[in-house]
This record gives sequence, C-alpha cells and structure tokens, in this order.
Amino acid sequence: MPTLLTTLWRNPRWQLASIGLVGCALVVCGVVLATTLNLAACPLCILQRMLYLLLGIEALLLLLATRGHRLVALLMAVTAATGAGIAGYQTWLQRFAQGFSCGGGQPWWEQLVAWAGKQVPLLFEASGLCSEAGWVFLGLSIAEWSLLFFSAMTLLALRALSISR
Repeated sequence: MPTLLTTLWRNPRWQLASIGLVGCALVVCGVVLATTLNLAACPLCILQRMLYLLLGIEALLLLLATRGHRLVALLMAVTAATGAGIAGYQTWLQRFAQGFSCGGGQPWWEQLVAWAGKQVPLLFEASGLCSEAGWVFLGLSIAEWSLLFFSAMTLLALRALSISR
C-alpha cells in the first residue's frame, strides 16, 4: 500500500503543489519570527518573501488548471532558482562582503520592496540591513536557510518537470 509520501513523490502535480504550500508556510514563519523576535527584514529578505508567495500563486494556478502543467513547473523552477540566487547573494553579503549593503543606489527591486512595504507593511516592510545575519538557527542564518529551501524547491520543480506527461 503506497504511503502519502510515495504518492507525492510520484505525482508531479502534487510535488509542485507542495512547493507552493511550503513557500507560503515559510512566509508565515518569517512574519512570525519577525514579529515575535523583533527582527527587521531587509530588502533582499522581502524579495525572497515575494518569491515564496509567487511560488504559492503558481502552485494554485497549477491546481486550478487542466492543462499547462509543464509550463507551470518550468515557471516554478525559474522562480525557485531566482530565489536561490538572491538568497545566495545575501549569504555572500553576510559572510564575505563586510561593509557592503544590498546594492548601490536604489535598484528597481528596492523600489518594488519600498512600494510593497507601504501597501502591506506586515509582509513587506524592509528596515534591516542585508549584510547583517541577525537570527541564527543551527548555525545558519535565515538567508542560508532560504538558500537551502529555494535550492531544494528548484530541484523538486525540475524533477516534476522531467516526469510530467
């Protein structure tokens, strides 16, 4: 008798849905951590939060659609890989780039984060510094945990893409 995990592992649609669910759960965890531990999210943290939410929206589209699963799987893989790149950059800033910040001037994504922070401050307000690790769990910063999650999500989305019919 197949277990729930076996069924999920064999079904690309449910693999992708689980990516979206985990992404949304990570956003909730981030908000709870920020609120309870009084942590200040930086612009790169907020950008990653937006990508986790985008993964949730893409997963919802997948569940509502009757066709186009391969396209959604590809979009989710690209979204997760983008998140891994951003989390990797933030990890580099925290570990190796002493004295650096998110970037020079105010790039388009910082403007997006500032605008979103005004619209929904609970989710998107950025007041921290990207180069500060802040809270650490099991020796890894939040950015490093995010890098691990985004990397796993990328691999799972690519696997789902490869076994989609």
